[in-house]
Amino acid sequence: MHKILFFLFLFFLKDTLHAQELRARVSVLSNRVANNVDQKTFQTLQTALNDFVNNRKWTNDNFSTEEKIDCSFLLNIKLGDEANVYTGSLIIQSARPIFNSMYVSPIINFQDNNITFKYVEFQQLEFNDNRVSGADPLVSNLTAIFAYYINIILGMDYDSFSPRGGNIFFQKAQNIVNNAPEGKNIEGWKAFDGTRNRYWLAENLLNSSYTIIHDAIYDYYRLGMDKLYDEEANARIQILNALNLLNNLNVDNPNTMVLQFFLQGKSQELINIFSKASPPDKSRALELLQKIDVSNAPKYKEALK
Repeated sequence: MHKILFFLFLFFLKDTLHAQELRARVSVLSNRVANNVDQKTFQTLQTALNDFVNNRKWTNDNFSTEEKIDCSFLLNIKLGDEANVYTGSLIIQSARPIFNSMYVSPIINFQDNNITFKYVEFQQLEFNDNRVSGADPLVSNLTAIFAYYINIILGMDYDSFSPRGGNIFFQKAQNIVNNAPEGKNIEGWKAFDGTRNRYWLAENLLNSSYTIIHDAIYDYYRLGMDKLYDEEANARIQILNALNLLNNLNVDNPNTMVLQFFLQGKSQELINIFSKASPPDKSRALELLQKIDVSNAPKYKEALK
């Protein structure tokens, strides 16, 4: 009997070690949808999306419980022009634990405003890498968007732990772009849909002219943030080096989406890092941050003066 229990324990332990990669929270806001639509539909959708994201294996790697990537998706919708069709926005956030601390650093904080999909309560949520567009483009668009951002989350996280470690996931994201659903009001997958969309993010992350962004991600997190507890001064220098790389990218390729994508949500973190720096490092950080993160330039100037 004890042997049976022991082998059962090993079986469940093995299952845990092969657990899914994400610790995701998906929320659906439907207060903009007319009252004549049953709100239980969106509770069902929220449950289905949580199951889709959290219960699917997205990589070939083994993740223990503490290694899971913390992320969240906030889907804010309103009723579209057709029955059971919805439009809205999706906020994607992910964070990374910092070595030897209780702090988690934001990796992604992005809002996609080109969300259109069709959903009927209890509809099965399906995604196939080999058939992204599915049988009904409006139905498939929802899972294609989620699968796309999951691969971006994985790619950014892997990049932060190993040099250019996220490429395989960025390639998967680009495969989704290349085979994305096409149809009425479906946007965000094409170059001509705008300058800040899914097409351009995947393109930037795989563009050979922008590979320096991956070096900056690794330097910022693995050589910088992870060393702050043990080697604070040296870690700050590594983070400053990452900012130099980002500035070089900006000089050579102004106004790229990937630069702002990386910096989104990091202003307070950067202020906290450099507020304790030596005067020369603080001055250099302020100079770089005002150049690469123009929207937050006044905030940096006030905090790091």
